[in-house]
Amino acid sequence: MAVTLETLRESARETREALEAEYSRRRAALGGRFEAGRLVFDHEVRRRQRAARQRFVDYARSIRPMNVITAPVIYSVIIAFVTLDVFVTVFMWICFPVYGISRVKRSDYVVIDRHRLPYLNWVQKFNCLYCGYGNGVIAYAREVAARTEAYWCPIKHSRRWEGSHDHYAGFMDYGDECDFVSKWAAHRGQITEGRNAMPPLSSRSSPSSRKEDGD
Repeated sequence: MAVTLETLRESARETREALEAEYSRRRAALGGRFEAGRLVFDHEVRRRQRAARQRFVDYARSIRPMNVITAPVIYSVIIAFVTLDVFVTVFMWICFPVYGISRVKRSDYVVIDRHRLPYLNWVQKFNCLYCGYGNGVIAYAREVAARTEAYWCPIKHSRRWEGSHDHYAGFMDYGDECDFVSKWAAHRGQITEGRNAMPPLSSRSSPSSRKEDGD
C-alpha cells in the first residue's frame, strides 16, 4: 500500500509539472515573457489588447440590476479577508518559530497582477484585484492551517474529504494505531525539516510502553 501511495503521489507531482509546462507554452504563444519575475507582453501584443478593451458604457449596459444591488454584500467581505489576513499572519509569526515550521511565503499565494491587463476596463480591473486578494488570502491561510495540521494532527479523516491539501496525502491512516507515536514524530520532523522532531508523546506514556513496563 505504501508503494502504491508513493507512486500515486509521484504521478500527481508529474501531472502538476506537466500542467505548468503547458501553461508556460501557452504564455509564450500569446507573446508573453517573464522579466524580473513579471509577465510582460511586446508592444504589438499590448496594442491589440488595448484595442480589445470593452467600452465602459457598453460594459455598464450589460450589467444585471441584481448584480449592482448585491455589490455591497460582495465587497463587504473585504472586512473578513483583511481580518483573516492579519490574524493568520500574526499567528504564523508567533507560533511557527516555536514549532520549528518554516513560515509560508505570503507572496506565493496572494498574487495581484490581473489589473495590469490592457484589455480590461477599470471596473473589471478592480474586480480582478479584489478576487485576487480574496482568493489569495484564503489560499495563504489554508497553507498556514495545513502546516499547522501536519504538525498537530497528521491523521486522515475516516471518509473522503474534498478539502484535502498537499500535505494530507502523507498523513497517517485513520484507525492505524501501529507505532503512531513514532510516525507522528516522523511527520513533525518532516514538516519542520528536522528542526523539531520531538514526538507528540514521550515513549514512556505510549500504551505499548506501559504494557511492556507491566510485563
